[in-house]
Amino acid sequence: MLSYVALGLLVFVGLVLFYGVIVIHDIPYDIAKERNHPHQDAIHVAGWVSLFTLHVLWPFLWIWATLYRPERGWGFQAVQEQQKADEALLTELQDKLHAQAERISALEQKLGGQD
Repeated sequence: MLSYVALGLLVFVGLVLFYGVIVIHDIPYDIAKERNHPHQDAIHVAGWVSLFTLHVLWPFLWIWATLYRPERGWGFQAVQEQQKADEALLTELQDKLHAQAERISALEQKLGGQD
């Protein structure tokens, strides 16, 4: 009787592990599907391929799936807009610095003339 219980437990653990590995490898696809990723089919297929490549691709699939968001796309446009805003701020600060340098030189000339 105990042998049958042990055999049943082994079969149960084997099935849970097998199903668990499949579910874990579908996590990037589920993320891509939730975010309406344009490459969700490729991520799904690559997840299955990752099962046969000793899970080497899986971390990259996770990153690939999480990069895309529907509200901002890939996010590169936001980075470009931020760079433009930073450049405008830098130009403004350079102009202020130049104006301050002119004021200091004018004050130095006034003080130099009083000696």
